[in-house]
Amino acid sequence: MAKFALLIGVSEYELGLTSLPSASRDVEALKQVLIHPEMGEFAAADVVVLTNPQRQVMERAIYTLFANRQKNDLLLFYFSGHGVKDESRNLFLSSGETSLEHGRLVTPTAVAARFLHDSMNGSKSERQVIILDCCFSGAFPDGLTVKDDGSVDVQAQLGSKGRAILTSSTSTQYSFEQEGSDLSIYTRYLVEGIEKGTADQDEDGWISADELHNYASSKVLEAAPAMTPQFYPVKEGYRIRLAKAPVDDPKLKYCKVFDQIVLEDEGEIIDINRIYLDELRNQLRLSVEEANLIEFEALEPYRQRQQKLQRYEQALSQVIKRQYPISEKDRNALKRLQNILNFRDEDVASIEEKIIGQRKPTVSVKQYPGLIKQNQAKQFEFDVVTVNAQGEETNRWRGQAEYFIADLGNGITLDMVSIPGGEFLMGSPKSELKRSDDEEPKHKVTIQPFFMGKFQVTQAQWQAVAALPTINYDLEPNPSYFKRVNRPVEQVSWLDAVEFCARLSQKFEREYRLPSEAEWEYACRAGTTTPFHFGETITTDLANYNGTYIYGSGSKGKYPKQTTDVGSFGVANAFGIYDMHGNVWEWCLDHWHDNYQSAPNDGRAWLIHNHNYMCLLRGGSWLIYPDYCRSAYRRRNLPDFNNYDIGFRVVCSPARTP
Repeated sequence: MAKFALLIGVSEYELGLTSLPSASRDVEALKQVLIHPEMGEFAAADVVVLTNPQRQVMERAIYTLFANRQKNDLLLFYFSGHGVKDESRNLFLSSGETSLEHGRLVTPTAVAARFLHDSMNGSKSERQVIILDCCFSGAFPDGLTVKDDGSVDVQAQLGSKGRAILTSSTSTQYSFEQEGSDLSIYTRYLVEGIEKGTADQDEDGWISADELHNYASSKVLEAAPAMTPQFYPVKEGYRIRLAKAPVDDPKLKYCKVFDQIVLEDEGEIIDINRIYLDELRNQLRLSVEEANLIEFEALEPYRQRQQKLQRYEQALSQVIKRQYPISEKDRNALKRLQNILNFRDEDVASIEEKIIGQRKPTVSVKQYPGLIKQNQAKQFEFDVVTVNAQGEETNRWRGQAEYFIADLGNGITLDMVSIPGGEFLMGSPKSELKRSDDEEPKHKVTIQPFFMGKFQVTQAQWQAVAALPTINYDLEPNPSYFKRVNRPVEQVSWLDAVEFCARLSQKFEREYRLPSEAEWEYACRAGTTTPFHFGETITTDLANYNGTYIYGSGSKGKYPKQTTDVGSFGVANAFGIYDMHGNVWEWCLDHWHDNYQSAPNDGRAWLIHNHNYMCLLRGGSWLIYPDYCRSAYRRRNLPDFNNYDIGFRVVCSPARTP
């Protein structure tokens, strides 16, 4: 018995077909696991890799793979590239010279599936595995590849005795290449299943065709729900062994169990399963760091999906802010975004129900003439940025919000931004890196419209209000360690901040206060569900924190060791609020509770009616690690405590005319 493989990746094409950069990387990655002596055990000389071959070269290689073989030989054919069809809907595999004329395939430039089928039938080998990570109906705009449109019956054209056929999607779905990724979605998890041994579901030390399919399929369905990889075994084809896997490896055992649990829990580990995993880790004698690394890697497809959900949600929110009901033009644009993010209709339906179905009108300062004069209503634009897990900017767009100006005198003003009411899930998922138990349970909170300071309270604003008549406490006129009028005030306690708000309220005859903890997190997230409103990580190009440390897959950055001017990074969140991550901690009105059990669900401050309480801080600071700057992170301290990294911002509820 011998093993032979032909791996073909076609990345570059003639006019009419979109390039697929990952295809050439797919074949190299698959080759490495196949020839590894502890994995595929293929002899290197028996694995042929073709990158961007001409049609005749492809056909010759296919013929050679299947011809003159023995009954027990294992033959593996893999193709990554465009699949196209002719006018009779016959499937063709593209070559480096494949082209279209007037939208029609030039058939002499591609390899007919019939040729592959005939070569398979003519072979004596009874162990044949075909893996197609390819499109079935040409290229789709914006770097997407349509894999199948229902016009090609894979099993009919390629199915036969003693074979296993794996495809990246069904005949009625799209399957995409992700631009910028190293490998295509499907092949990435084929390689991972072999490389880590995690595809060995029955733990017999072997990875069979069906096990490899099941593993890759489960991962793909989470990362790209619009894809449903298919498996077409014929006779005993599903039992064909493709690679070895380690036996009795504690890390592999933990990984498999975690994969199963995270699939059942849909990316968020429930409490009882967390207890089970901790006990399993102890029995397997794994360190916490080893288990955390396994879990972090296993949760990658869930993080990818959450990031894409966030991108769609942000885009939808932006559209609605500009115009509602949604125009046909915007609806078409959202459909294109849905396709490139690889979402099913039901995936975006749940987002639209959340954003549109329960939508409350955006707060307009013009609706509340008792709060300010109508002619003082203003609008401003701002930059909003999204980053990927590595901290690289993936999207930048211009947002717009309404605000009013509170005049403190002597040219000092306070900008108060309109925050729309809505609902959100407060707290962090169990899958979030560096989370704490005090951030749970996640719970739905309804927030009424309010106004929030565009920036943290500055030293200039503090000095103006400190000069107003005392209500309960005297205020130090210039308490900050890092002196500068446009830097946030710091070294102020919770009691100081409450006094500041009381003086503002008296001056303007409207209630100003600290935000409730729920209002703060709602305003910080601005419709996002990721650890930061920027995305999966944070960078020192976007916020002021201790950049010698990283969060997740981010990179190290600067550490200025001091505060910076408010708004100096030039980017806000989708509500138009600046510096919600880092610079200085921000006091909230609430008293500390150890978790969210029995927490209010209406956005009000959660207070303890006695004198023995601690107060809430949110947002992190210039002094602290990036994980402390997460949207969900909570900290507490005494109400009279102050430090040179603690400040605050104020809120104000809309008030109707009497």
